[in-house]
Amino acid sequence: MTSVTQSTGMLTREQLFHLFDRFIFLTSKPDVKKRVAEAVQDKQEAVAVTTAIQEEIFLEMGVDPRFGISCLGKLSTVYENDLDLVIQFYKFLSKEEVACDEAELGEEEFAEKMLNQQKLQEQQLEMLKYMRKFHLEDQSAILEKLHQQIRNGTYESGTSMLSAEQIDEIVPRKASPQYTPRFSYLSDQHRTTNKKNLNT
Repeated sequence: MTSVTQSTGMLTREQLFHLFDRFIFLTSKPDVKKRVAEAVQDKQEAVAVTTAIQEEIFLEMGVDPRFGISCLGKLSTVYENDLDLVIQFYKFLSKEEVACDEAELGEEEFAEKMLNQQKLQEQQLEMLKYMRKFHLEDQSAILEKLHQQIRNGTYESGTSMLSAEQIDEIVPRKASPQYTPRFSYLSDQHRTTNKKNLNT
């Protein structure tokens, strides 16, 4: 076993995909679920255990754990044009959230959360299908907005979603600073017309 670990540069796509796959595999195993649950019973933070699991995977890969974790924080910026990788990153974050919830919530509350999670994932899939209709440059702008929203929302449920209307706002505004949302403009015009009619 080599003692040399990677601690500079940036993780490659292949390394990141390996991390995501390995983490999802491990957190699905009963013994790992038990490890997280027991940590919560001992008043530890579930996320501290899932982070420790990620660090263990990095060590297996020959990557310095602190460096690996820091790379995850830069992923959306460094790989902003790699839609497939960004999608897998959000799936990875979602899996970590599920692993923590399963350990922290009661059985009934967790089942309800999973149902909501499934609905959210279906909505995310529709969002991603819709995003693919745009040029790569516009996709990058959408992903950056999504990343900001998730970061500001501290990964709360619903922050990893943008509606079609929100996406439509991001793209035209980026393309043209003069952009005015059509429906808002028409509503103002309609109100003005109604006022004139009432005054005559």
